Amino acid sequence: MTVSDIYTLMPLLIISCGSLIVLLSGAIAPGRYGTAVSIVIALGAGLWAMLAPPIATPTMGIALSPFARFLIPLFSVTAVCSLLLSHDFNIRKGLGGEEFPATLLFALFGMTTIVCAVNLLTLVLGLEALSFAFYILVAYDRKSEISSEAGLKYLLLGSIAAAFMAFGIALIYAGSGTLDIGPAMAGTAKGGIPSLITAGWGFLLLGLAFKISLVPMHLWTPDVYQGGPTPVIAFLATASKGAALAAFLILLRGVGLNFLHVPLQGLCFLSMAVGNLAALRQNNLKRMLAYSSVAQMGYVTLALLTGSSDGYAAVLLYIIVYTAMNIAAFGAIASLAGSGQPMEEVADYKGIGYRRPLQGGILALAMLALAGIPPTAGFVGKFFIFYAAIRGNEIPLAIFGILTAAVSVYYYLRVVVNLYMHPAEAHSDPHPASPPEIVVLGVAGVAIIVLGVWPQPLLEVIDKVLR
Repeated sequence: MTVSDIYTLMPLLIISCGSLIVLLSGAIAPGRYGTAVSIVIALGAGLWAMLAPPIATPTMGIALSPFARFLIPLFSVTAVCSLLLSHDFNIRKGLGGEEFPATLLFALFGMTTIVCAVNLLTLVLGLEALSFAFYILVAYDRKSEISSEAGLKYLLLGSIAAAFMAFGIALIYAGSGTLDIGPAMAGTAKGGIPSLITAGWGFLLLGLAFKISLVPMHLWTPDVYQGGPTPVIAFLATASKGAALAAFLILLRGVGLNFLHVPLQGLCFLSMAVGNLAALRQNNLKRMLAYSSVAQMGYVTLALLTGSSDGYAAVLLYIIVYTAMNIAAFGAIASLAGSGQPMEEVADYKGIGYRRPLQGGILALAMLALAGIPPTAGFVGKFFIFYAAIRGNEIPLAIFGILTAAVSVYYYLRVVVNLYMHPAEAHSDPHPASPPEIVVLGVAGVAIIVLGVWPQPLLEVIDKVLR
């Protein structure tokens, strides 16, 4: 192994070795250093990816490309936010042990593998490493029946999706003769597509649709969002979706969209329609955000449909924006939840904007951003998605997306109305924010505002990444 190979593999080595160290530390000093060490490890991997010299030569199916160097720091910061949110949340809920931060780092390992992958086998292994970690994290609250049920549902449906993806990759390999993503996808794009490759893409598309909650592969989403511990869902709803979208981009950038256009259009249309209509009827805030995420992924698929650099840039921008918005939303929910008050129903938030100004304000800001109201980052993200769709001649779907986005304003503003336009319940006693939670909520809130007002520097970085 050369020095170049070590540089390329170093983010993965930092995270994998670090997760083992955190797990073993539980036998030496249980409950003392797990979260702090995990934060240092996640930040170390992200900093290495940013500061290490660019290495173009892949090794072991891994390459530290500009694309990977852009996304690994994002996933690392998201992991740090989830760890900070989980520290006090787990204490209040009576959840302990170094298994939690170690498993979260293992999920980060899967995300890092995905964005570094240059081989189909490496890509699917990264996706499954990510999924296995979340099967455990979603069911981590063993005292909660709803958490155990959510974990079991996620495991069963995720196993089916994994089988679809593995079979799809096997068919693509049989049709193209290679597992290297570039040659395999280039062979697909040249026309005269072998039937094996077409069938393989069908199975692969179903598996990827499950990962990002596109209709009809979305049915796990509301149950998992409702049942899982809120800091876990903050990580699942952001970095996990971002990693799956990155996998989509890695594959689609090398393939012609002609034979995928109609299936992607169908997934996009159904996700925007079903996600927004189902969210309208939800009284549980986490379930509402789950169906909202289905609709949001429909908008991202609209940008993917264009097959253009504008569309792919809009996807990368929305990954950043969506991460900030959901960290703010789920962070506020996790921060407000006390040991005996889960704060999950929309009605539980009556008057909370006055009783807990910081958490209520950040939650309101997140709702406004998710609704796409200026000058938040959500408006900028949706603007570039619809702009790319119109330039890519997806005008009917773009118009439909704009109309469904207008519908979504109702259920997002319903939360804001409860925060500020209803008196607080007499028995309501939301938990005050701890210092780590204040840091996370502050960072997410600032990101939503700054990206909404001044997105140009980020757009310039994205342009360089996609060249």
